[in-house]
Amino acid sequence: MSTCFADRLLRWFDQHGRKDLPWQLAREGGRRDAYRVWLSEVMLQQTQVATVVGYFERFVGTLPTLDALAAAEEDTVLALWSGLGYYRRARFLHRAAQICVEQHAGALPQDFTALVALPGIGRSTAGAILAQAHGLRFPILDGNVKRVLTRYHGIHGHPGESAVETLLWQRAEEHTPRSRIADYTQAIMDLGATLCTRSRPQCETCPLAADCVAHRDNLTAQLPSRKQARTLPTRATMMVILRDAKRRVLLERRGPQGVWPGLWSLPEATDPNDAWLVARQHAQIDDAQALSAFTHTFSHYRLNIEPLLFDHATASHAIADNPQLRWCSADELEALGLPAPVRNLLLQVNDVS
Repeated sequence: MSTCFADRLLRWFDQHGRKDLPWQLAREGGRRDAYRVWLSEVMLQQTQVATVVGYFERFVGTLPTLDALAAAEEDTVLALWSGLGYYRRARFLHRAAQICVEQHAGALPQDFTALVALPGIGRSTAGAILAQAHGLRFPILDGNVKRVLTRYHGIHGHPGESAVETLLWQRAEEHTPRSRIADYTQAIMDLGATLCTRSRPQCETCPLAADCVAHRDNLTAQLPSRKQARTLPTRATMMVILRDAKRRVLLERRGPQGVWPGLWSLPEATDPNDAWLVARQHAQIDDAQALSAFTHTFSHYRLNIEPLLFDHATASHAIADNPQLRWCSADELEALGLPAPVRNLLLQVNDVS
């Protein structure tokens, strides 16, 4: 059955698969570049291809090699990542590149055990790197592949549950062929991304539909089984926007813990009185303008944000002695790692005022 599965998938891929993605660029000998495969796999976690392409091209345009990534400043890496979210991925990427330079002669190891020992590289990412860059027979199990296999085999239970995931790995191993590994790996990801989608899958054009349990039993809307929904808690904060006569904005580097660790952001306060106290600590201020509140949703809670703009602020001399604070022009913001909602807020402030 696995040979039939792979053969049908590869025939479909030859006609309909994606072959011009920027990370599919081949080196001499026809293999893909391991650095580019790795970067794409990390970026594609929790993020769709259409979003990733632009970020990927900008990233490799600035840091084209693993050595360049290892040597880069963290601010540079985070600035290139800004907007993709899940910034821990970028930090792991940066640290893993440095370890490769220190311990693996500046290259990603081709040994599976050494590869998964690197920060941020799990079993599926390691398998994707080894399969696509080196043609080695390792299965993968990203979100798209889980959806394909869950429906094809009619597997109930949330894919994140240990027993279900173990079964999915077994199925992934069974179906992985012994030739055309890179193409097969891309094919099964493509199928999940383009036909076997979460909603409204295109079963009528799927090469696997004839043997798919979910298609046969009309279960595509029920599989994969959803995780039990929970109500997200809500938190609130005020963001203090201090802008001087040169239209520079005061930024503060966040600490190593909590949300957005190590990114540049805006000073925060708990309420309007606290916001005025925070503002006075950093600058001489006159008046404040309340801007439109908005909500940013994280995976585990919602954050209600109320921005308060203090225009024509005069910088305090103490800021020059604090490396965690800096005044930045609009142009300088491009080179810094800022959380996406903060960057968008500052863009709006510059556009309307």
